[in-house]
Amino acid sequence: MAIVKSKLLKQLSNNYPNFLKKDLSKFIDIILEEIKRALRRSDSVELRNFGRFSVKTQKASIRRNPRTGEKVSVPEKKVISWKMSKDMFKKINNEE
Repeated sequence: MAIVKSKLLKQLSNNYPNFLKKDLSKFIDIILEEIKRALRRSDSVELRNFGRFSVKTQKASIRRNPRTGEKVSVPEKKVISWKMSKDMFKKINNEE
């Protein structure tokens, strides 16, 4: 089951009933927008005890279309890389 923005907003509103939902929604939007802006600038984003997002450049290459078998030229592009923190690794692997 995936966590979607609406479920995150519902969980935050349950945990913080003194805040209005529209304020919490705006808060989530601001955080996500700042992460996007940093990645657009090719800066890395580190969220302590969660992980680190960074932008890497994927070199241009020639690949194969699996359906037709023909060769396709793929241009250079930027991709987002995520590395989990040690704390996240321990939580996922039940090592706490």
